[in-house]
Amino acid sequence: MNEEDFMRGRVYGADHGDPGPRAGRDYAQLVGGPLDGLLLDVTDARADGGGTGTRSGVTLATEIGRYGPGGRALYTPRPDGRHYDWQGDIP
Repeated sequence: MNEEDFMRGRVYGADHGDPGPRAGRDYAQLVGGPLDGLLLDVTDARADGGGTGTRSGVTLATEIGRYGPGGRALYTPRPDGRHYDWQGDIP
C-alpha cells in the first residue's frame, strides 16, 4: 500500500463522520481478521518504540469477531512496522 492509498483508508476507532487518516500521524494497516484493511494509528507507539509500533502487538475491541460484542482481535506487527497481522480473537 503506497502513501496515497493510506491517506484514503479508514482508521480504527475514528469518528464515523471523519474516518480518514490525519496528516502528521503514522499508520499501520491491519491484515486479516475482522478488522482487515483498517488503518491503526501507531504514532505514539512509534515515538516510544523506535519506529516499529508496539512489539508485542495490540488487542482491539470489535463486535464483528468470533466473540461478538465485548470481543477483541489480536494483531502483531510485522518487522516493517507498516502492517499488523491478525493472530486470532479473544473474549
